Amino acid sequence: MSERALSVANQLAQLLALEFEALKRQDLDQFESMQAQKNDVLAELAQLCPNAEDLQSMPQWDALRETLIQCRDLHRRNAVFIERKLDTIRGTLHSLRTGDSASTVEVYDRLGQVARFAKGRGYQEV
Repeated sequence: MSERALSVANQLAQLLALEFEALKRQDLDQFESMQAQKNDVLAELAQLCPNAEDLQSMPQWDALRETLIQCRDLHRRNAVFIERKLDTIRGTLHSLRTGDSASTVEVYDRLGQVARFAKGRGYQEV
């Protein structure tokens, strides 16, 4: 049973890596399509895994425990990536909604130098 659980945990690690690649490419269709498969793998893994005490104390589960830790870290990486993207989107939406005249916009002039323009002066000047 430990070999099957390890195999399923490795499948989960591969899915999480593919999920990250889809997120990097912003391929949300592929990301969405992987969720059902990931949930099925998680459900099977939950049935195959021993309880937490056995997983910690029995040496035959060491490889599985290490793979599960790797999966946890991959999942966290994906979650952080998603959160950063959402924060960027929220920040962009916030800046578009608020017309804060005190903030400045940095753009490049014809010579490639940074030119600062006060927000709200108009697009013609930028």
